[in-house]
Parts: sequence; C-alpha cells; structure tokens
Amino acid sequence: MAGHQGRVVLVTGGSGGLGRALGRAFARQRDRVVLSARNEAKLKAAADEVSRDGGEVFPVPCDITERNQVQRLAETVASHWGNVQILINNAGVAKAASFLDTSPSLWDEIIATNLTGTYNCCKQFLPAMIDAHWGRIINIGSTTSKVAYSHVSAYVSSKHGLIGLTRVLALETARLGITVNAICPGYLDDELTRANAEQMAQKTGKSVDQILAMFASSAPQKRLIAPEEVAELALLMASDKLAGMTGQAISIDGGATMV
Repeated sequence: MAGHQGRVVLVTGGSGGLGRALGRAFARQRDRVVLSARNEAKLKAAADEVSRDGGEVFPVPCDITERNQVQRLAETVASHWGNVQILINNAGVAKAASFLDTSPSLWDEIIATNLTGTYNCCKQFLPAMIDAHWGRIINIGSTTSKVAYSHVSAYVSSKHGLIGLTRVLALETARLGITVNAICPGYLDDELTRANAEQMAQKTGKSVDQILAMFASSAPQKRLIAPEEVAELALLMASDKLAGMTGQAISIDGGATMV
C-alpha cells in the first residue's frame, strides 16, 4: 500500500487547465507531481504555477502517441523519483466535424491521442504498479463517454473506447491492489471549452458568451464544471478510501447525462 503523501503522480496533458488543476490538487497534499505535455513552453508555465504552493513538480515533455517517448518518460521519472504510482490519463484532443467531413487524418489524430495514447501510458506504467501490489489509474473521459453528440464522431468513439479500456483493466487488476476508474466531466470552465466556443461563434455568427451559455444550458444545473471539481474526485479515487471502487465511470456534469 502506498503512503498517503509523497506518492509519484503522473498527469498527462499537464499544461492545460484541467491538468494544472489536477497537478495542484495532488501537490497540495504533498505528493510528487510529474506533469507531461507536448508543448514544452506551456508545460514549464504550468509547472511553475502548480509549484507556487511549495509542491514538488517535475515537468517532462512527452507526446503520448509516440511509444518511444512514453518509454523515455517512464525512464526519466524512475531515475528522478521512482516508479509512477498514480497515473492520470488526461491528455486529449477534441475537434469537431460531421462524420462525412471527418478526414482519415483527423480520425487518426483523435484516436491516437485519446485512446491509443492512454493505452501507451497504461502499458508502460502498469507493470510497476503490479510489482508493488498498489496503483491507481484514473482516465479522464467525458459526457461523450456515455452519450453521443453530433459532429464529433471521432471524439465520441475515442471516449467510449476509453471506458471499455477502463473496465477491462479494472477486471484484469482487480486482485492486484490496483484500481482503474474514469471521471467523465461535462463542459469544463477552461480554455479548451472557450476555444471551442470561439470556433463555433465564428461558424454560427453568435457571440462566444452565447455559445458558452448554450454549453452551460445543456446540463440541468445550467453551469460549466470547474476543473477543481474534477481534481477533488481524482484525489478521492487515488486514496485508499475508495480502494473498493474499480471499473467505474463517474460523471461530474451538472446532471447532463441524467436527462
């Protein structure tokens, strides 16, 4: 069993709003946080932000779609702090297009990052968890892990697949001291949601605020989800308090998938 503090936590997609929130949450409870992302400049800025409260943060650039880079990531972290004990697969891309307008390259890009990238990380970091008889894998899904949305066929497929992978890994590790769960947020109050709103505003002629209001109105609570809400659930999933929960996909979506 891992200790309550000082655990090695890897957050992929660590330069974005949710990645930073996840990093801050674990750093504040004195875990050692590895942030990983492709953009080195954004990654360094995120690491500086996460470490402001005095937490230990180690930024390591990595493209999770490249298996050799994921292997180097594992080797770098192991030599610096030891094996990853908590893996948060947060990296993802979301681009909208109708199915007929979804090019093979767009399909491949989204599947490669959202699904195969998660596979690459689990494949690399799970063996050490098995050897230690303790580990936590938290996959960041979406409401699209559970329901379909128009014009995002690749994204929906990748996030549905992520839940399938979560459940299979949970079954295969159920007696090995490891839990594998997913968190499925609704529209987050972050820069990615705003970027999507800006893109939609250009296409529809509506304002960004109107698009954001439309996103918020899709949930019964009529609001966006704060990244910190997702981070708080991740903390709980990573603790021994929920050692009996595995293979689950928990929504934080203001009730969106309830209706």
